[in-house]
Amino acid sequence: VARLCVCDLLVAQCDANCCCDPDCSPEEFSLFTTCSVPVVVGDSHLCRQKAAVYSLDVEANPPERIFQLVDQVNPSIFCIHATNYKQALYLNSPEMPTAENFDRLLSEFGGAAFSAEPEGWSVDTEAPDPPDANETHSYQYGAPVQTEDAFLRLPSPVVSSWCSDANPAGFLVNQATKCIRSVSVEKCDSIQGLSMLFYINSSILAVNVTVQSIVVQSLDGMRTLLEGDDVLRLPLALDELCLNIVLGVSYHITYTDTGAITEAAAAFVLGTITKEALSVQQSFQISFTQANTKPVPLSGNPGYVVGLPVRAGFRPQGYPFLVEFLTNKHSQLSILQSTASQDCLAAQGARAPVLFGYNMISGCKLRITAGMKCQPLAQTLLDVLKGQSFPEYVASFGNSQAQDVLDWVPITHLHISEQRFSNPLQSLCQIPVALGIEVKWTKYGSLVNPQARIVNVTATLSTSTLKQLPPGREKIIPVTSSVVFTDISSPAEPGYKAWPTINIKLPFDFFYPFV
Repeated sequence: VARLCVCDLLVAQCDANCCCDPDCSPEEFSLFTTCSVPVVVGDSHLCRQKAAVYSLDVEANPPERIFQLVDQVNPSIFCIHATNYKQALYLNSPEMPTAENFDRLLSEFGGAAFSAEPEGWSVDTEAPDPPDANETHSYQYGAPVQTEDAFLRLPSPVVSSWCSDANPAGFLVNQATKCIRSVSVEKCDSIQGLSMLFYINSSILAVNVTVQSIVVQSLDGMRTLLEGDDVLRLPLALDELCLNIVLGVSYHITYTDTGAITEAAAAFVLGTITKEALSVQQSFQISFTQANTKPVPLSGNPGYVVGLPVRAGFRPQGYPFLVEFLTNKHSQLSILQSTASQDCLAAQGARAPVLFGYNMISGCKLRITAGMKCQPLAQTLLDVLKGQSFPEYVASFGNSQAQDVLDWVPITHLHISEQRFSNPLQSLCQIPVALGIEVKWTKYGSLVNPQARIVNVTATLSTSTLKQLPPGREKIIPVTSSVVFTDISSPAEPGYKAWPTINIKLPFDFFYPFV
């Protein structure tokens, strides 16, 4: 409890009237008027526990902060004597049902009651609390990633475009920054921000930052990947050049479902500058991936962002109930991609992702001869328009998770057939010639910051009647595919000033680590 401090909100700065803030000096404590958090305890359900008590001695000159560690007794008879059930010390993410584990989960949790107790209780009334109960370093969303000396640095521009190394990397906050750093060839080996060592010399608590890859960029912009990733290349001043300066760093952090960081890797881009260069532009990036999971690209958080792909997927087969969606290979809605030859038979397999907010149209030409069969031709054109596996559902939000069934919108399919009067004894051949996709979306949530939400998707397939051609004759027909986005948001009433509503969708990791 001596290390717990709920009022410590600023990084490497003293919070006013926060008597437990380790960043405050005695001079700053003397300016406090009160302690905003006088008592800090752990679990209030324990029968006996340590409590950190903070107060101010205003009679001293100057005033001083007083810290005491006392034993606190819970007067309730219903209290916890010992926390020996380690699984209760943190929250486990629930196991999502799949086709492989459904029978096991049904037998375990499908009854009227089930037991959550471990296989064996080792109750020792004299045993203290587990030593690792408070030793686990778990992060909450947005918390600065701590290192041995301070925090993980992600340089970024603050007021101007010049790099500031005081920007901490936030947990689960993917960032990408670019800034300018002043350089000098004569002193390049002494500038910390240009050296690899500056970005990997601090361990993230118990995890060392490893070098994932090193790319060397020449003066003409050509990049070469080095084979040895564990080679530390420091800046070197040679004649009128400075070699091995850091042009870019990309961090990749792996974490567990309890918020603990298990791995940290950094990929570097090193370059060379000449004596004429007075500054150099650096780029920095950080991304997070949960262990034992496959990262799924998002198209917004939560609402869609214009220009990002529309996410799509399929409904699982053989499920007793709907629990998750199996995304396609690229997790995107796609249409026919136009090619230079404009040949439909050669364009099969070429797909372009549907980007949110972008109306798109593409097409090709089909050359029909007298010897072509109707059914194979129709199936080929259908594969050209829809692709090999056209999705069944579209994510309503850019961050919709696979297990959130209500966040997925089914695609409605319509069929328009061209009717022509002909000889009833002559068989007609219907071939698909156009696929039109209409995406209806609306502004959702707060009026201050509305989020784009897809509410309906309609795919209309148009077919045309193909007459039998005489021998030796050819015919060219156009085949088109299009996407239209329609905003169906209700317009605000004139003269009506609406308050921001609370009917919003939060980011999926807003309550992390809680579900």
